[in-house]
Amino acid sequence: MIELLEQCVRIPSLSRQEAQVAAFLRDEMQQRGFNHAFIDDAGNAVGILGDGPKQIVMLGHMDTVGGDVPVRYEDGKLFGRGSVDAKGPLCAFILAAQQFTTRNAPMGDWQIIVIGATEEEAASSKGARFAATQYAPAFCIIGEPSGMDGITLGYKGRLLVQARFEQSMRHTAMPGPSVSEQTVDLWNFVKHLSDNFNAGKPKAFDQLMPSLRHIQSGGDGLKEWCDLVIAARLPEGFGPDRLEKEIRAWAAETARQQPPVADAPSLPSSLQSLSFSSAERAFRSSKDSSLARAFVDAIRAEKLRPAFKHKTGTADFNVVGPVWNCPIVAYGPGDSSLDHTPNEHVSIDEFEKAVKVLTHVLTTLTKT
Repeated sequence: MIELLEQCVRIPSLSRQEAQVAAFLRDEMQQRGFNHAFIDDAGNAVGILGDGPKQIVMLGHMDTVGGDVPVRYEDGKLFGRGSVDAKGPLCAFILAAQQFTTRNAPMGDWQIIVIGATEEEAASSKGARFAATQYAPAFCIIGEPSGMDGITLGYKGRLLVQARFEQSMRHTAMPGPSVSEQTVDLWNFVKHLSDNFNAGKPKAFDQLMPSLRHIQSGGDGLKEWCDLVIAARLPEGFGPDRLEKEIRAWAAETARQQPPVADAPSLPSSLQSLSFSSAERAFRSSKDSSLARAFVDAIRAEKLRPAFKHKTGTADFNVVGPVWNCPIVAYGPGDSSLDHTPNEHVSIDEFEKAVKVLTHVLTTLTKT
């Protein structure tokens, strides 16, 4: 079973560069007996089994972050970019759907839809947003690493903040803050905001978690500038609109306190641009759904102890969950702490057991 994943991992597929791997997955699903396999208008690789009115959508993503991780086998593990995040779960979906239909044809009222989505790592989630408009599943399984015994029930929200500070050059002996100092002030404000919000909240899933992703300064002899990017992971009850409102209020107060820029009186502040993107709200599903119970039973059938998880990252789970409003979990082989790392790899044994768990789940769900 690992050969499908190996071939998939060997195909580079950075976000917005997924065409080659999409064609590969489409062809593989055609050869593995899917009724329909095609590439949709968002570039997603889609395979459909059965033609019943009730849908089970298995949505993974086929794009990866950058970084060359040489593909190799070592100590019972497959190394390579995407082996965990998230070609491993996606290939497990394809194999489980294939095995299920081989053992359970005909499928009656059910239709299984496997989707390899585009641009999840680009934070645009182009593929998932398009898929959300095309299907109406009774159950949804998101392909993300949870470990073969893990069932993910929730992901935090997200907001990216981009800011640029700029002002006329002046001698360093002159009074007043540099643009770099003012940029640090913005970061300190967000950090202070999160520290206050997180007081008394020991669980990471409940915390506001900002991360300083980029800061760079420079100048041309006439002007100095500093750029900043903050990525914030947001808990339930603290949506992206709230964080944006807090930062805009800080910017307005900062502008009020600063004197006008000498060569641009219309600009009351050195904050030249402030923008927000990739906004997603936190989303959590119930552990009491029939889907979650099916995973518990399937994991126990493999002599493993099921564990419910809530992730501090963000996934296509956040995109389709509120739209489809059906039982949803994320599942897939692999250790999520290896996501995006130079050491990304998945255990072959874990991958094969995850396929068995997924096959068991499909069997259970289609009996309902």
